[in-house]
Amino acid sequence: MQLDFRRTHGRRLAALSDSGADRSPISLVSVPPPAHRRSPIGPALLVVVAAISQEVGAAFVVGLFAALGAIGAVFVRFLVAGVILCVAARPRLRGLSGPAWLSAGALAATLTVMNLCFYNSLTRIPLGVAVTVEVLGPLALSVVVSPRKTAWLWAMLALLGVALLSLTGVRVGHLDPVGLGFAAGAAASWAAYILATARAGSNFPNLDGLALATAIGALVTAPFAVAEVDLGSALRWQILGLGAVVAVLSSVIPYSLELISLRRLPPETFAILTCLSPVVAAVAGWLILGQYLAVTGYVAIVLVTIASIGAVRSARERIAERDTRLIGA
Repeated sequence: MQLDFRRTHGRRLAALSDSGADRSPISLVSVPPPAHRRSPIGPALLVVVAAISQEVGAAFVVGLFAALGAIGAVFVRFLVAGVILCVAARPRLRGLSGPAWLSAGALAATLTVMNLCFYNSLTRIPLGVAVTVEVLGPLALSVVVSPRKTAWLWAMLALLGVALLSLTGVRVGHLDPVGLGFAAGAAASWAAYILATARAGSNFPNLDGLALATAIGALVTAPFAVAEVDLGSALRWQILGLGAVVAVLSSVIPYSLELISLRRLPPETFAILTCLSPVVAAVAGWLILGQYLAVTGYVAIVLVTIASIGAVRSARERIAERDTRLIGA
């Protein structure tokens, strides 16, 4: 009985696919049986690892600003990361479609703007505050994109946690408004980056789209970096070594993991999980730099963690409902 169902159902799905009836991003043929449904926990853990790598790299990049400036640091990061990713992925340029080039260009644009705004904000305001403001972009995206009302609950809970964290040990009156403006620009471009990454993941195999986007970012920022950077200071081996470390921690590892996770996570779930970034920064400051938090800081960590867990559970329920609906159709 089960074999007959699979045979009949398989013919039905194949007919739908061949006739072109299904043009949605989620192909009916690719939907696994309920028994083999993929859990969102694995991709969610990749987002957490990416956040840890990203924040450690952000702490190291401050050491590059004196010699390279913000745009020079972005260029070195893109250059090293682009070389590593292009060698590893070996993206194919021949035969790429127009939409593929468009998605690679969109990913490059969002990456470049996001990093330029974020690094410029770090020259004016503390890392924790910059990350806190930046994460508001993905938060807004999680509410706008999600069709579920529960997305509002998890987004507002995460927002409350981020707000508490931003008030921990920070005197708001002393923050540079220009730095806050750059952080807000990074927030908007981060939301755009999430959508661009999801699109590139569907148009390119493996890490090809990310490799091309990073290389394009290096080419775009190169002339501005050359005009601003003092080559004598930039070519010291200490600066080059630190730049390579920052590129691996801030670009190669996190962007690769995020690209993989966005192939299996809804954009709104990924957006809420990025709220862990301020938490990771706070914990890293406590463990590495000895920066202890007030009670509100630990409450914020709990709230953001609960919101992230809720987002993952909602994603699992959404996948289950989608698979049941498509297989039962």
